[in-house]
Amino acid sequence: MNTTTPSTTNLGDTFTFPGTPFTVNRMGYGAMQLAGPGVWGPPRDRNEAIAVLHEAIESGVNHIDTADFYGPHVVNQIIREALHPYRDGLVIVTKVGARRDDNKGWHGALSRQELIDAVHDNLRNLGMDSLHVVNLRIHPAMGNTPELVTEPFTVLAELQQQGLIQHLGVSAMNAAQLAAAQRIAPVVCVQNMYNVAHREDDAFIDSLAQQGIAYVPFFPLGGFNPLQSSALSEIAASINATPMQVALAWLLHRSQNMLLIPGTSSLSHLRENLSAASLELAPSSTLSPA
Repeated sequence: MNTTTPSTTNLGDTFTFPGTPFTVNRMGYGAMQLAGPGVWGPPRDRNEAIAVLHEAIESGVNHIDTADFYGPHVVNQIIREALHPYRDGLVIVTKVGARRDDNKGWHGALSRQELIDAVHDNLRNLGMDSLHVVNLRIHPAMGNTPELVTEPFTVLAELQQQGLIQHLGVSAMNAAQLAAAQRIAPVVCVQNMYNVAHREDDAFIDSLAQQGIAYVPFFPLGGFNPLQSSALSEIAASINATPMQVALAWLLHRSQNMLLIPGTSSLSHLRENLSAASLELAPSSTLSPA
């Protein structure tokens, strides 16, 4: 296994979100797993969750992805406890458009008041006066038409004009929905599901790269269904790495506008993920979808 120490970990090239002063290392951190099982309630080990955040920052991570519906509220409160006051250069990206029910279910939350409340919940629980980037997430069950985007994105644009949000992004959206959002306000990032096995967004990624917009894949390692690939295993064995490290390195090599946010609540897993940014893949290391 690649065992680069956190203090010397190379976190990849940098990327600047378009139209912003935010320049981040391309290997970031996703905070979802800091909550308890099912992204619900407190973590099993709060001290380790805080230690993971501390080490991520000390290792050079300056892009954290979160949402106040993780927990709910729990993850943002842990981030605040661990990292506030936030150091200069740290970019925290959150998302709105979803809510949890008492049975731990996930639902869309796109009404005007739900979005306003979500932004204020993020501000309060993160301890911020203005959110760096807010992604509007459209729950897949609600459909994928451009019309779904207009009203909720307009609400976020209004909150941006009020100074509560600095920049806007979108999540779980297609190219037509992105275009609908861009008619309302600039979009600095798109966060969709993408990994070695799920490449439906290939053309979309290339289009975003031409526009200078960040593409942030969620579930880069398969999410709740971890990736399994003989090709990953073979390449990993040839370069003394793990298959999951290869999967992350492949994403970094895929496009310069790709920003990674692998998540974990484990210090050892964090170190493994960050070390993936140092891997060099040979041009012949092609990976077919599993």
